[in-house]
Amino acid sequence: MRYGIRELSELAGVSARTLRYYDEIGLLKPLYVSEAGYRFYGEQEVERLQQILFYRERGFCLKQIREILEGENFNVEQALKEHLAELEARREHIDALIRTVRQTILSKKGEYEMSDKERFEALKEAAIKENETRYGAEIRAKYGESCVESSNQKLKNMSEEEWEQFKALEEQILEQLKSHVTANISFKSEKAKELVLLHKKWLCMTWNRYSAEAHRGVASMYTADERFRQYYDSEVPGCAEFLKQAIEYWTLLFTGQECAELRIP
Repeated sequence: MRYGIRELSELAGVSARTLRYYDEIGLLKPLYVSEAGYRFYGEQEVERLQQILFYRERGFCLKQIREILEGENFNVEQALKEHLAELEARREHIDALIRTVRQTILSKKGEYEMSDKERFEALKEAAIKENETRYGAEIRAKYGESCVESSNQKLKNMSEEEWEQFKALEEQILEQLKSHVTANISFKSEKAKELVLLHKKWLCMTWNRYSAEAHRGVASMYTADERFRQYYDSEVPGCAEFLKQAIEYWTLLFTGQECAELRIP
């Protein structure tokens, strides 16, 4: 079936202006353009638009989407499985939060006795499930079942204070990353070193044993895996690459100190 631009616009819930822009940047070209200048789209274009919108929903920028769709290893069926896993993880996360909020409301009304542990249990469980859904296969293949399970257990056992510190460190790392990349700071700078130490501290909150080599291994996934890159580059492109380079550079200088607690100057 063929669709004119306005028909496809109504079908997909995007504006005709958006479709024209996708054409201009080469993200979604029409099947053909009539002599009168009207764009028409066929089955393959409709399928590609669906993929574009799925990736947009997941937070990918248009440049990243085009790179993925035009990659030689792109597979529609695999992409759909990834979309499904991502959405299911998001649903589980939301369901867990809803359950916790309801229990909190009931506890405020005196109808349910809620422990402090329960207040944060859903947040920790949701974080583990989301991480497992997105990256479970890769990290288990890279580090082994026991290592991943041990890390998950350490996360589950976090106290309220530790959990808040864990999330605060994550936010601090992201904010510094965006700031350093925006300011074009060198990954060899002292500020980059401080960032690497923050990242090390964050990792050690879920790792039982730290090594510089393992740290570099994690960093390599930030640019090799599009999902990790998207997490760091969602607001400021280049953050994943900067973090990887900084970790690779500075952890080489930590040799012999990897089991010691390196302090931030």
